This record gives sequence, C-alpha cells and structure tokens, in this order.
Amino acid sequence: MELTKRQQQLKDTYIKARGYWKAWTEGLLQINPDFMETYARYGGYPAPNGPLSELMCEFIYIAVDASATHLFDSGLRMHMNMALQRGATPQQIMEILQLGVAQGLGGTTLGVNILVEELQAAGQRIPEFEAPLNEKQLRLKASYEEHFHDWPLFCERMVRLDPGHFEVTLEVLTSRVPGSGLDEKTRTLIMLALNACFTELNPDAVRLQIRRSLRLGITKAEIMQVLQMVAHVGIHSCSIGVLSLVSAMETNNIALGKPV
Repeated sequence: MELTKRQQQLKDTYIKARGYWKAWTEGLLQINPDFMETYARYGGYPAPNGPLSELMCEFIYIAVDASATHLFDSGLRMHMNMALQRGATPQQIMEILQLGVAQGLGGTTLGVNILVEELQAAGQRIPEFEAPLNEKQLRLKASYEEHFHDWPLFCERMVRLDPGHFEVTLEVLTSRVPGSGLDEKTRTLIMLALNACFTELNPDAVRLQIRRSLRLGITKAEIMQVLQMVAHVGIHSCSIGVLSLVSAMETNNIALGKPV
C-alpha cells in the first residue's frame, strides 16, 4: 500500500531516530499513524535524552528483552546486533545474560522474608536464628560484603536457613566472564533495569539497586533514564499484536489503512 505524505514523513523520521524499520511498525503506521507518531515520541525519548551512552542503552534493552520474564526474541537479536556494532564484546553481552539468571532469585529473596515473618507470626521457633553464625556462614557473609558492600536482611535469613543454597547463590551472583566484561556501575544499572521493569517489578530489589547505584556515584539522571527505558517494553504488545492483527485483516479481506 502506498503511503501518504504524512506517513512517509513519520517513517523517515522514525528510521533516522532509531536506525531500523520493522514489519510491525509498517503495520502500525498504516492502521493508526496517529499512535505511531505518539509512540515514536514516547518510546524514542529516553535513550537520546539522558546521560547514558548509546552502548549502555543497548545493554539495558538486551537485559529486559532477554529476561525470563519477557523473552522477546526479535528485539533481543536486534539490540545484540546494535550493541556489537557500537563496540560491545560478546563477553559483555554474555555477562548481561548471566545477570538475567540472577534475576530469578527475586522470588526466593521475597519468599524467604515472607516465610520468616509468617513463622514468627504463627509463634513457631526458628532454631537457625537462635545461635550466632558459624564459621561457614561468616565466611559466606564476608564474601558477599566484599563483593556488594552491604548485607540485606534476606541474606541474613537465607544464610541461616540454608547456607548450602546461599553458597551456590553467591557463586551465581559473583560469576563473571573471561576477559573484559562489565564494570560494577554497568552491572548495577542492568540489575536495576531487570528489577524495575514491569515484567518483574520487585520493589525491594529496585530499592537495593538504587541504593547501590547512589553509593557508586551513579547520578539520579542516570537512574531516571533506566527507569524510563524499561517502560518501553510495553510497546511489545504492538510489536507482536500488530502483526497478528494484520494477518487477521488479510484473512478477512480488510484493507490496511481503511477505517471500518
């Protein structure tokens, strides 16, 4: 279908700003150019209007697209390519994926706190809390504090209830890649993105990562940019849905761009 002058202008502007054009954006442009224009302004605002580098922005997009709470394959492939084109190494991208594995601990940390609170509310003893930490537990605590410079309440509870699981958890949290990977600031912002994205939305973890970010000297503008960027995941309802709608319209012989 031939585009109108306005539609062509919207498409040209989008490609210039984003560097790509997809089948779903073409479908959205033809079905509802007004929303296409609105989305282009909304989705295109955070990345170029904050202090984070283009590469860091790609890292954030990779993290939320790869997250097990989202798994948006086409976006993941696109942003991996864009990151590599901007100088990222495969090792850096691999480390982002490893941080996504650690995201799965959110249910454990939240659940452990609730478990302890409910045991206490029910008046049940928790023998593991009645003695000082043993040598192994103290060693694990020291290792965690060395890496993260804090000791959240869930860590105290986890290491007491099951030090063996805490040990393997710590190995996951501190695992790095061979060669040049991510620096601490980048890792912290990526973990903030993973926990702040609405597909995860872990308030306790968001608070922890913001606290760590501030301790590392990360600015409020950088934090705000991450919080704005993760909202962009919402557009994937259109990324997938528009293609399904176009297919359904074709099946029912409804022309694109024709109001019904």
